[in-house]
Amino acid sequence: MAESFYLFSNGELQRKDNVLRITTSDGRYKDIKVEMTRDIYLFGEVSLNTKCLNYAGQLSMPIHIFNYYGSYTGSFYPKEKNVSGKLLIEQVNHYTNKDKRLEIAKEFVEAASDNILRNLRYYNERGRDLQSRMTEIKALKKGIAPVQNISELMGLEGSIRQVYYASWKDIINQEIDFDKRVKRPPDNMINALMSFVNSLVYATCLTEIYKTQLHPTISYLHSAGERRFSLCLDISEIFKPLIADRLIFSMLNKKMLTEKDFESQSNFCYIKDNGRKRLLQKYDEDLKRTIRHKGLNKNVSYRYLIRLECYKLIKHLMGDKKYKGFTVWW
Repeated sequence: MAESFYLFSNGELQRKDNVLRITTSDGRYKDIKVEMTRDIYLFGEVSLNTKCLNYAGQLSMPIHIFNYYGSYTGSFYPKEKNVSGKLLIEQVNHYTNKDKRLEIAKEFVEAASDNILRNLRYYNERGRDLQSRMTEIKALKKGIAPVQNISELMGLEGSIRQVYYASWKDIINQEIDFDKRVKRPPDNMINALMSFVNSLVYATCLTEIYKTQLHPTISYLHSAGERRFSLCLDISEIFKPLIADRLIFSMLNKKMLTEKDFESQSNFCYIKDNGRKRLLQKYDEDLKRTIRHKGLNKNVSYRYLIRLECYKLIKHLMGDKKYKGFTVWW
């Protein structure tokens, strides 16, 4: 089974015969088994040339790049091999048609909200007293169906998340300074964690989209932009509560990450290397976890749930089956 390769060392990534070799600054090297690698995440200062990128392209292997502070910078997105002109036309058609776009966008928000409520219910059943937050979100959720445009929907989605984030102080056992979501730059340990883990989910969604015939720049909840894979933002909204948020809660509540794993500079906070490595190990383990899928009647990994979401969206776009966003049932 193919796996993701996470690289923290500084050095050079090169093609060496039929492998990709990372040579570190102290002269040591490690060969990446390309036949067993799905995608590569670069966190160190790594130089690579066109020979390396050409080989990654031949292997259909995305490379995701993060800067010194762990912020997502961009991806090398290989030439698409799974292409469908008919699907692309339908993707664009569903974006430019207001009603069709809104229908899909509402499903993203509905599913994300349901998964948020599932998280709150889990901790409420364990004595956190989150009932009032859940009631508030359920009331806001009723406003999704009558929404008339994307702007209103985004505003409603933001209100739901605001209530959700207000509950984090009751969910997390450690003392945290978290009043609101701040992204650029993250100003405390919770915002730093969210920015880092959310960017991992975004990159994972991009890899899974690449395996399908969907075009990653045509989205529905988020506006299609010139410099981003906006469909990843749409799909990641559904999976952030399941993958990103649960990972954060688990690592903080089990003291696998503490304030000592963060560095603050002025109004900017980031995760130190050792903390980032522990988080990545747990993130990779979580993606490999499996559940019994109700529709397929077989075990599937959390990662594959993302791919299945892409396939469901394709069926909707092609008129085969109405799209229903993924919601946690266990």
